Amino acid sequence: MKIPFQLVLATNNLNKVAELNHLLQGDFKILTLKDVGFDQPIEETGTTLHENALIKSQLIFEKTGLPTLSDDSGLFVDALNGQPGVYSARYAGPQANDQDNMELLLHSLAKTTQRSASFKTVLSFNLDQKHYFFEGVAAGVILEHPRGSYGFGYDPVFRPLGADKSFAEMDRETKNKWSHRSKALNKFIQFIENQQLT
Repeated sequence: MKIPFQLVLATNNLNKVAELNHLLQGDFKILTLKDVGFDQPIEETGTTLHENALIKSQLIFEKTGLPTLSDDSGLFVDALNGQPGVYSARYAGPQANDQDNMELLLHSLAKTTQRSASFKTVLSFNLDQKHYFFEGVAAGVILEHPRGSYGFGYDPVFRPLGADKSFAEMDRETKNKWSHRSKALNKFIQFIENQQLT
């Protein structure tokens, strides 16, 4: 890309802003919700990652008229029939934090040896009244105990297949080689380059 253009990240999650900003650095002028004067919570009422991602990107696009990118991600655990899935951020309740969610997940898996899971990300991009989706998946296993202090969410208990570290034990550069979010973002960046929007 030669000329950056403005892109609003439709999330209030500062960890996601930092991660997305790092992955997109140099290609776009990144605007946060604070930058565009939007300080209201966005209700994620969808039942799928696609629905929630679209809710967020569509709302902010309608408010700003600027190209808007949102993401919704979830951890899908096979032994739990895909839970926590779309409800990953509030698995232990609407006021739960990351630690609460991890503890409930480990408790739910305490009596099984089946630990396979996958992290999934869906990006929704709104541009000129059109929207596009980009997906990324990282297959892995749920560890019996948290490991590492980097990352956020379920990162300390998720080890991607082929790696010997949890996401939370990886520095940012290493995690980007494995993560679901970076895979989805690479598809998004390729789309932008092919569309010659910059």
